[in-house]
Amino acid sequence: MSEPKMFFKKPSYPINEALAHYLNRYNRISKVSINYDDLLRFSGSINVYDKNGNDTLWVRVFYTEYDQNEIDYNLKEIYSLLHSDGNLDILQFLNVDAIDYCTFGNSKPFRIKIRNILNDNYTYLYIKKADASRIYGLELEHILSPDKINFLVFQDTLIEEHISGIPGDVFMQTMLNKCSEIEKSQIAKEFVKFNERCMIRLLGDMRAYNYVVIPSHDFDQVVYKIRAIDFDQQSYEGNFKIYRPQFFKENFPMIKLIKEKLQERSIEQYKKEERAVLAKRIISTGMRIQKLIRIMENDTISTEAHLYQLKMELFDYTKDLNFKNAQSMGQIINAAFQFVTRNYKNMNPFNV
Repeated sequence: MSEPKMFFKKPSYPINEALAHYLNRYNRISKVSINYDDLLRFSGSINVYDKNGNDTLWVRVFYTEYDQNEIDYNLKEIYSLLHSDGNLDILQFLNVDAIDYCTFGNSKPFRIKIRNILNDNYTYLYIKKADASRIYGLELEHILSPDKINFLVFQDTLIEEHISGIPGDVFMQTMLNKCSEIEKSQIAKEFVKFNERCMIRLLGDMRAYNYVVIPSHDFDQVVYKIRAIDFDQQSYEGNFKIYRPQFFKENFPMIKLIKEKLQERSIEQYKKEERAVLAKRIISTGMRIQKLIRIMENDTISTEAHLYQLKMELFDYTKDLNFKNAQSMGQIINAAFQFVTRNYKNMNPFNV
């Protein structure tokens, strides 16, 4: 099983007028004027290490006093927009504890730590360069996932809320072997569904550090969910394997677990369950998903070479001519959603 390769850095695609109008219609436009480039004007930085003394490849940045005061105030306003509909009364209780800059990866985000000084609870938000394909990925996550996600856009800047959980690579290294056999079976099931979900909506590059495992207690057991946290590779690559987490070597412990815990019939059943859930969400969201897909169909978020490669690989995989005839990544997404909803309706005679 060969691992998919991504040879070139993904370019950033601008937000077109139709997408900007859509974002405004659904309250995704920030009223706070802060730009990613403003945060790049830091005057100094130090390396950030984890609790074991390992370099995290993030650096903590500092600004001149004048810039720091203005930036801190704007960041607290952003927090209030994300979490309390812009209520400025809470600003007096907030403190910007740290601004960290990521020195690796495609988006090179800033990670902002905001603390409530009344109870010392804190959360994070991320500021990145806005990219149309990343925004499509976030919107699709919000519409089709059971877990809603908050984000805002200001000109060419994207603000994302933090998604809590244990990074997949950390979970596999430190916690997976400590799970009970029943828990391992449940995790295997969730990874099958996660793999199917990413494949259908063309969310790529789900290596172990790009998703989190979320444990939650349910009576006398711990239930695990898997959730994507990185949406940079939405509908960009041409290699179909990149949209299937099972092919990344970082996920091999999960694949090994699936082989040990699940029979082929169970795997197929879990795939069908996930397709049915996605189909129901696509159908139930109505006009919002239709508007987004229409905009995406007329947008350019990949290269001609990637588009051709992906649509032909999907045609070979499904034998559905809608993939072969697609003229944009948005049309490929639309073909995938039509494929899933059509099969769901055919298998469920009570659905009209």
